[in-house]
Amino acid sequence: MDVIGIGETMVSLTPDKYGLIRQTSSFEPRVAGTETNTLIGLSRLGHNTGFISRLGEDELGAMVLKELRGENVDTKLIDLDPYHQTGLFLKEIINESDVHVYYYRQHSAASQMTRELLDESYISSASYLFITGITPAISESCKQTIFTAINMAKNNGVKIVFDPNIRKKLWSESEARQTLIEILKLSDIILPGISEGQFLLDSNDPEEIGKKCVDLGAELVVVKLGENGAYYCTSDHGDYVPSFPVKQVRDPVGAGDAFAAGLLSGLIDELSIEKAVERACITGGYATTYVGDYEGFPDKSRLERLTNLSTSEDVSR
Repeated sequence: MDVIGIGETMVSLTPDKYGLIRQTSSFEPRVAGTETNTLIGLSRLGHNTGFISRLGEDELGAMVLKELRGENVDTKLIDLDPYHQTGLFLKEIINESDVHVYYYRQHSAASQMTRELLDESYISSASYLFITGITPAISESCKQTIFTAINMAKNNGVKIVFDPNIRKKLWSESEARQTLIEILKLSDIILPGISEGQFLLDSNDPEEIGKKCVDLGAELVVVKLGENGAYYCTSDHGDYVPSFPVKQVRDPVGAGDAFAAGLLSGLIDELSIEKAVERACITGGYATTYVGDYEGFPDKSRLERLTNLSTSEDVSR
């Protein structure tokens, strides 16, 4: 296994047109979740991935399982819960730069995850454990599950990849800050955005965010800068990588997950850090040209074409 993730996957109801939800006549159900978006992105690029979670034993859960299996994500450690429902959220796209998400996930099946769900031999089979700051915010038992998984990974030489992905609506700011900084200290690779750097580290400067994360113990920090690309650093080197240019952004949701998939794919393929970040910028940028959380994530052949395009003079800037 290359990458294993832990978290909650839900069903997203995506409107048929731009505008307020009240103006929408129909929605299309889609599977969505930060961890599984990233795992699907990795799977499309030829890597072996697995997911640990809990779903409701309902039609939405069946939809999630069908989609994950269709994308070649291993689901053997997804537990089905007959007493709690699969989470749901609605997406509202006013325009490409004004997107709102409304969650209906309280008491969901995933929020009932406990440490007993984990299998240390399964986690130890991976090179990377991918986690986000969303899962520990869902419930106290989910928080305990995440820290137990981190310990299992560390005991077996599995690198921890952490995307803070802060959701302030799910918990108090003080608890969020304390918990996520604790996870930062245990992580090998950290993928913050500027707003997360400001919240956790009191800085909106990419270089300072990177240095502070390295000082906490990270081997690699990649700060996501959106249309400005990314800044990466290790203990002895740092540099900026430009974004991948796109003609039109249709849906920015999922871009950060595509970015994470591209970065880990590059590291698994043993690219240099700079080239891995370049791949991340390509996958993250390209994902915004499709409506949906992961629908625009490229496969290996498309990634190759996009990589060649990003270095040609034909790119529309």
